[in-house]
Amino acid sequence: MDSSRRTVGELVRERWGDHRPGLWFEGRVISHHQVAAGAAARAALLAELLPSGAEPHVGVLLDNTPEYPLWLSAAALAGAAVAGINPTRRGPELARDIRHTECRVLITERAHLPLLDGLELPGVRVLVTGTDAYADLLKPYEGAKPDAGGAGPGSRFLLLFTSGSTGAPKAAICTQGRIAAAGLSLVDHFGVRSDDTHYICMPMFHGNAVIADWAPALAAGARIALRRRFSASGFLPDVRACGATYFTYVGRAVQYLLATPARPDDRDNPLRTGFGTEAGAVDAAAFEKRFGARLIEGYGSSEGGAAIQRTPGTPAGAIGRAAPSDDLAVIDPATRRECPPAVFAEDGRLLNGADAIGELVNRGASPFEGYWRNPDADAARRRGESPRQGDAGAEEDWYWTGDLFYRDADGFLYFAGRTDDRLRVDSENLAAAMIENILARYEDAAAVAVYAVPDPVAGDQVMATLALKEGARFDPLSFAEFLRAQPDLGTKMAPRFVRIVERMPVTATNKIHRVGLRREGFRCPDPVWWRPPGEPAYRTLPAADVDGLVAQYRAHGREELLAR
Repeated sequence: MDSSRRTVGELVRERWGDHRPGLWFEGRVISHHQVAAGAAARAALLAELLPSGAEPHVGVLLDNTPEYPLWLSAAALAGAAVAGINPTRRGPELARDIRHTECRVLITERAHLPLLDGLELPGVRVLVTGTDAYADLLKPYEGAKPDAGGAGPGSRFLLLFTSGSTGAPKAAICTQGRIAAAGLSLVDHFGVRSDDTHYICMPMFHGNAVIADWAPALAAGARIALRRRFSASGFLPDVRACGATYFTYVGRAVQYLLATPARPDDRDNPLRTGFGTEAGAVDAAAFEKRFGARLIEGYGSSEGGAAIQRTPGTPAGAIGRAAPSDDLAVIDPATRRECPPAVFAEDGRLLNGADAIGELVNRGASPFEGYWRNPDADAARRRGESPRQGDAGAEEDWYWTGDLFYRDADGFLYFAGRTDDRLRVDSENLAAAMIENILARYEDAAAVAVYAVPDPVAGDQVMATLALKEGARFDPLSFAEFLRAQPDLGTKMAPRFVRIVERMPVTATNKIHRVGLRREGFRCPDPVWWRPPGEPAYRTLPAADVDGLVAQYRAHGREELLAR
């Protein structure tokens, strides 16, 4: 590693002596200096607690309280790595995450102690914040000063669990150099000022909150404001109370904000920018119109394997171009060849999605630093096997993102979903995200999810789950009319099944829980409407029809697919 690169520990140490407001939480404010001092005390304590020879890993099982950034900062000073533990995990899965990352110290709070009951965590020291015992442990180190001399750019800093759809989550390794560089880059990209306030309402065990919100604030000397958990109703009051100018989002958070009752003074707030993923062009425009703040869609991952930056002239619906250090291409995984450019109709409709949509691949020098103790997952990201003569070794270093994109003739990239969100309907490849963007226009929809359910004979059928706005009721006739009126809804895209839920099931990071939706399919406890083959209208799906459908799957030897 280049020793001239900055470290997170250095950025923490630079806040020592800075007595400006540094952290806002539930109406209370502490200074940058107090944060740095608290981090120094915790770093000194950690050095005493970690057993000799153990990996310098500390697990953090907390809501977004001040202790979270304090322990991030402490780990940076101590040359240790934080494994963010997801509090929505339970039982053996939760214990597995802690043991897999070899955490010998676990920081938690009283509210999460029941999650640890009965878990086998040999050799793990648990510290409970907000207790007298915790205060007594820290007291001898209150006079410590921040010293980042023991950590370098290549020191492990984060072990970020990915929210993979199958199998146990993988822990992506992030070094201090990469996180510091990401923070400094976003400072330049968004013009972050030292008098800005970054509102962190996404969970801090997720890379979005740490890399795109906390890190640029630390790099610029800006203030952070914390929310224990995301709250749509509490968002605007918090923004006004803490003076937030910037926030990040993932998943359906923006849809939840737009679903709150509109008020005449919604634009009376200090927000300038929101940065995140999966808001969609329609919701981004609605957010800016209502709240007066621009949402900027970006692309990146905890693994850091590829990045897309929005540049001047980025077309509506596009995310942007490849970052200067990346060589991004849209590749057909079957042929390993680059997909042709997208072709659009005059109204912006994608005409050649079956050919243009492929997996985004970084053919350049990727900053991917691997997964902790998971060589198989590393190899999957770096799969090679070049089919072309004369390109010996060319593909062995490619980074496969697992995400679907298409590219226009000018090189702008458009997100089309995850690779496991690809549907194949009547031999035509479709991307769930594209259908979702169309269905999001339905005026009664508060949130939309589109995913594949198996076809009784071959391939997939389209299923959609809708969470309706408060007071709305699903009208199958108006929904069918809406579908017919959408000029970019292809003939294969209309949902065969429509599930209506009171609230969209989501993961802890506010991403739609598609794994659960796909697993339940049309055999679920919620009302389901469907279009029988050859019929234009939707009707309810009673138990008798479910039994008949299942019999069709059984007759074609595909019944087992319904349980996937």
